Amino acid sequence: MQPGQPSLTALGAARLRAAHQVLDSASILVDPLAARILGSDNEASLDHARAHPSGPRLRWFIAARSRIAEDALNVAVENGARQLVVLGAGLDTLAYRIGLAGRLRIFEIDHPATQAWKRDKLSAAAIAVPDTLAFVPVDFERQTLADALGAAGFDRDARTFFSWLGVVPYLTEQAVLSTLALIAGLPGGGEVVFDYVNPPASIAPAGRMAHQALAERVAALGERIQCYFDTERLRAELSAIGFGHVDDIGPERLAARFFPEAERSAPARGGHIMHAATV
Repeated sequence: MQPGQPSLTALGAARLRAAHQVLDSASILVDPLAARILGSDNEASLDHARAHPSGPRLRWFIAARSRIAEDALNVAVENGARQLVVLGAGLDTLAYRIGLAGRLRIFEIDHPATQAWKRDKLSAAAIAVPDTLAFVPVDFERQTLADALGAAGFDRDARTFFSWLGVVPYLTEQAVLSTLALIAGLPGGGEVVFDYVNPPASIAPAGRMAHQALAERVAALGERIQCYFDTERLRAELSAIGFGHVDDIGPERLAARFFPEAERSAPARGGHIMHAATV
């Protein structure tokens, strides 16, 4: 990110979510606010998606990770979750379109510049902010996540669901594992859905080239990919820090569940969505 500026990768992801509603007829994720929050940016979203070097696959992946998080949240609430934390919220609309807001205390965590930009977008689009939602701007050079949540009224003893999408690859491995340890250590129980990428050397050549192109594009935006995880090692790390349920949804499962039949061939390694819970 450029100092004092909102995240451009957050804007790119929001454009692809909005384009999914039109170009794919919301086949994976129904999000009636995806286009509204972008305002007059709708045509740019469609142009962005049509011209994207990754073709439709990145758009489908972004829709799929949001769908998986939303489905898991619904189940978690039925099983007793009472808090939702959206880490690196960007222009994500989950908290504004689900029917669960009245049953949850919601915390949106983001860099101050990105969060101020989102709040302007919400206001301009007349999207109502739930009374149960707290915006928590965090400058991680000066604050820890635990301190910021505590200051915002977060209850460590309440079962909590964390949605952490489009963020992990841009952090250091140490920062990722530290955050996961915080979630696993919550006395009331913690659950998280996040996405990550396998090391480039382990990805099939065609997929590796597509990933390298994406990595170069986001680096040019000032948001360099820093973190890769081998799936089996990540599973072991999650189990070791206290997650009893670990479900990895990799490229093959994602393609089989969400992609059009003609597009279901997928590399065995690449972008994954992880769902882990302590309860």
